[in-house]
Amino acid sequence: MPSVDYRTLAGDILTKVGGEANVASLTHCATRLRFKLTDVTKADKAGIERLPGVITVMEAGGQLHVVIGNNVPIVYAEIGQISKLTGDNAEAAPETGSLLNRFISLVSSLFTPMLWPLAGAGLLKAFLAMFVQFGWLDATSQGYTILFAASDALFNFLPILLAVTAAKRFKTNQFTSMAIAGALVYPSIVALNDGNPVSFFGIPVVMVSYVSSVLPILVGVWLQSYLEKFLARVIPSAFRNFMVPLLTMLIMVPLILLSVGPLTSFAGKAVSSGVGMLWNLSPFVGGLIMGGLWQVFVLFGLHWGFVPVIINDIATQGHSILTGPLPAAVLAQAAATLGVMIRTRNKALKEVSGPAALSGFLAGITEPAIYGVTLPLKKPFYYALAGGAVGGAIAASGGSAATGFVFPRFWPCPPSCRSATSPCR
Repeated sequence: MPSVDYRTLAGDILTKVGGEANVASLTHCATRLRFKLTDVTKADKAGIERLPGVITVMEAGGQLHVVIGNNVPIVYAEIGQISKLTGDNAEAAPETGSLLNRFISLVSSLFTPMLWPLAGAGLLKAFLAMFVQFGWLDATSQGYTILFAASDALFNFLPILLAVTAAKRFKTNQFTSMAIAGALVYPSIVALNDGNPVSFFGIPVVMVSYVSSVLPILVGVWLQSYLEKFLARVIPSAFRNFMVPLLTMLIMVPLILLSVGPLTSFAGKAVSSGVGMLWNLSPFVGGLIMGGLWQVFVLFGLHWGFVPVIINDIATQGHSILTGPLPAAVLAQAAATLGVMIRTRNKALKEVSGPAALSGFLAGITEPAIYGVTLPLKKPFYYALAGGAVGGAIAASGGSAATGFVFPRFWPCPPSCRSATSPCR
């Protein structure tokens, strides 16, 4: 496969979407550049698709998606070098479109920046579990303790990381947001969640665990953005710089502990219970639907909507049954792509399908396979959906789930998945 000049590619893409002036905002996920254009008719989609290094172009979620593959961060960085569309100075476009489109855009912006660290930390956890299972590492050793801290810290302090991305999204002070999130996972606050009554100056506090939580800090930072704007208007300029963060922390931390935290925890459990009810009624049907449609969700970028539910399930229940059917869906797509590579006589298609299949098997990233191989050929894509549906139904029927956030891929199951009594059995 010929090498790609990513600086040239970045410039060509920017030109063919109508220039920097036509771009309201630009983000990227694992494999795609996501353009929100002022006038989508100015974009030369066919021209972009012909560029070396571009897999395909599509519109979804109110955005123009330019699928690059695993090298998308390089192209995104190059666009940042030749424009003001990326980085801290980039202007976010006002949200438009349907409620679903805005929700997917919101979730994507919150989780995309930490996507690969989440996957890397989850993979390190899987390695540690495997090493302990095979007797290569002692779970009581200090070395294991250090490595486990490295793998678990991101999940343990997830509210603090989400505070950063949420603050950027809602245009509020990220350091104040981090301070609020830090208070939620502060050791003395965590220690209060021991089952004993808790009160705030006589007001009863319903304590929930904020370690690894998602919804409380996201709602909290959203409320913080409005509170800061109000305080900035009413506080005299001589006191504003220090009084706004002081009052924001003073108000928001108790507010989250008294109301936002318990309410969002209840809402998250309600969603999880709804999903659980479907699985309880018929795990086969739940797995069939999830496994069969997961790659369709990926195709349109809708899979982001499940990320908060999955992470919340793992944080509150210790596992997520939504993840059980996903490996079948991902591996079916990767296997279909591998089959194309083996059978095709088209040299160019063979060169694309090999790395795409490898990306699916090892990284759990199937966009290159979908856009570059199976979807254009149609039948391999449909067969992969069928395989994912069958595998998902079998997995869900067996009670499969995940105890950690990892990309579904071809990987040895951790010890917890081998226990007959484990939620990940």
